[in-house]
Amino acid sequence: MEKKFASHADLVEKTVSFTRLSDHAYAYTAEGDPNTGIVIGDDAVMVIDTQATPVMAQDVIRRIREVTDKPIRYVTMSHYHAVRVLGASAYGAEHIIASKGTLELIRERGEADMKSEIERFPRLFQAVESIPGLTWPTMVFEGELTLWLGKLEVKIMHLGRGHTKGDTVVWLPQDRVLFSGDLVEFAATPYTGDAYLEDWPATLDRIAALDPAALVPGRGDALQTPAQVAKGLADTRAFVSEMFAAVRQGAAARKPLREIYRDTYAALKPKFGHWVIFDHCLPFDVTRAYDEANGIRDPRIWTAQRDREMWVQLEGD
Repeated sequence: MEKKFASHADLVEKTVSFTRLSDHAYAYTAEGDPNTGIVIGDDAVMVIDTQATPVMAQDVIRRIREVTDKPIRYVTMSHYHAVRVLGASAYGAEHIIASKGTLELIRERGEADMKSEIERFPRLFQAVESIPGLTWPTMVFEGELTLWLGKLEVKIMHLGRGHTKGDTVVWLPQDRVLFSGDLVEFAATPYTGDAYLEDWPATLDRIAALDPAALVPGRGDALQTPAQVAKGLADTRAFVSEMFAAVRQGAAARKPLREIYRDTYAALKPKFGHWVIFDHCLPFDVTRAYDEANGIRDPRIWTAQRDREMWVQLEGD
């Protein structure tokens, strides 16, 4: 019997929190489900990551309307993954912002990613039929883009590769609030199937150098103090570094991938096994780490078929 993704057993709806981090920043979080960030400027609203479907995005919009009636003019994609961006059409934003690397990934593998993620995470794609198609940016930047929402400065930055090659953070210098996307997680397992594992720690260093007072991670609770931010950064770094080190050790010993996966699982489970989606993410994480350890610098495209074959190979009896 083909073993189904661990996420297929994840059927319990999560409790949503809408947390005020500053005069201009809110976090929409749901116990480890993908987060959405909200920036409220003097004259407009920006949404960072949109939820997976337009129907699911309606709850974000409802929460926004509880605190402001300003128009939602901007959507920013922290990266290209379907679960983050396919709800964008619900907001009616004038501008959809992405990094050059994210645009390249949408062109190269957006369709494949959409199909594979919908199959991996059925609960996170409620009313999947409401998705009109891929989300395409209308504004593309390289390096850094600064917007002014009235007097509020909003910096949209690509600080380096990590979770993907196009990772984008949104930084409010005035409030010292950062929206990290999946570069940072909190009590949630990083997905590294499309990652640059050697680069990721240096990108976290650049986030730390901004000295955020608060941070909205890709998954997990909003980090509301500098101490919590430091813990989120340290925990993410620990998982990425320890997982990659374990896989590289196995690859150097020329062990087969399935054995490396089981050794890595055993090594990481005591420390990280209680984190959200640990069992789901680790097969993808180890597979990508194995590729990078063996010189495959750029992540291979995940398709629904490749997902299933990998899952059976590593998780099957």
